[in-house]
Amino acid sequence: MTKRLSKSSESFLPLTPVAFEILLALAEGERHGYDVMIEIERRTGGRISPNPGTLYRALDRLLQEGLLTSAVRSLEGENRRLFSLSPLGRAVAAAEAARLSDQVLAARSLRLFKRGGA
Repeated sequence: MTKRLSKSSESFLPLTPVAFEILLALAEGERHGYDVMIEIERRTGGRISPNPGTLYRALDRLLQEGLLTSAVRSLEGENRRLFSLSPLGRAVAAAEAARLSDQVLAARSLRLFKRGGA
């Protein structure tokens, strides 16, 4: 897969739930793959628990699309591949959050969803 020709944030939407969770997990700084998986599980209360194959395929796709960057660094005496959001990745995450917020507002206006639960 190659980078999309259009660099518009909206051209990447909608994101898959796993892709969005990866971007959220990296929003506060770089992490290695296992830490991304643990952060997703923690943040979602275990509702989303990507297996390693799914996670690393998604990380590779996001790298190829230019939403992430990676670097190999030594951590605790071991070389680790660390992932971080690119500026485009941060913009795409913000655009997806806005898109989802608009959907929730629409559901609330139709009385399908109330703050704090359905």
